[in-house]
Amino acid sequence: METIDPELLRTFLAFADTGSLTRAAAIVGRSPSAITAQMQRLEAVVGDTLLEQAGRGRSLTPTGEALVGHARRIIAAHREALLSLKGARADGRIALGCTQDFAESGLPDILRLFADTHPRLRLDLRIGRSAELAGAFERGELDLALTMRSSASPDERTVLREPMLWLGAAECLKRAGGEVPLALLDAPCGFRHAAIAALDGAGRRYRIAASSASLSGLAAAVKAGIAVTARTARMAGDGIARLDGAFDLPALPEAEFALRLRPGATSAATDLADLLAEMLPETGV
Repeated sequence: METIDPELLRTFLAFADTGSLTRAAAIVGRSPSAITAQMQRLEAVVGDTLLEQAGRGRSLTPTGEALVGHARRIIAAHREALLSLKGARADGRIALGCTQDFAESGLPDILRLFADTHPRLRLDLRIGRSAELAGAFERGELDLALTMRSSASPDERTVLREPMLWLGAAECLKRAGGEVPLALLDAPCGFRHAAIAALDGAGRRYRIAASSASLSGLAAAVKAGIAVTARTARMAGDGIARLDGAFDLPALPEAEFALRLRPGATSAATDLADLLAEMLPETGV
């Protein structure tokens, strides 16, 4: 019986999660033609078609849909086995800095897996604003930093790209009578800059109705119906709705987050960086 190469399954899942061969290629670090070749090899092993033409793009066939669950379980088993073997010998500490965006969406499950497979390792976790964490990383206080990206850096392990969305309550905009009440984090903030630039570019009237130094304060203002904000889908839910295409709100750019790894970091820190790079895109909403 033939076995399935886990690398083929990783590429397959990158397509399944993004719906695009081009985006899958960016995730796994290969060219679109190489991705197509990998999918053809996987189809040869499976013995059936996994992708089919859908308009200008492609979608999963019924066999492809059935493979998704199996692929996730196989990749998870490989991941846990390798981490456990490496983690049994690891000790010391890792200092990780992360923005608030991932603190409740994505990071907990990944850290749980890493802690379970690295029982002797101490993890020092710092959650904060991107500018603060970038400074701590530059001062050598952090082994890893996941922050909003301002420019390319040679120590980037990966770059996560997620759409910015308008979030809030429709009633808030109805009451505002055409003016957009904004809830924003204090400057400097990439989301703040993007929201204001988009509204200025579209000629929309707005006012800053609420500001906060923390994401929890921002969320409180949005949940209260005081204002709308621009974040990723990770903030949606629990009283915060997506306002996709509502009230002629202008389009927003993608948010880019960079995972940076300190040069000369330990093998355990490198393993955590690899795990975050692999699993965080899977946790996007």
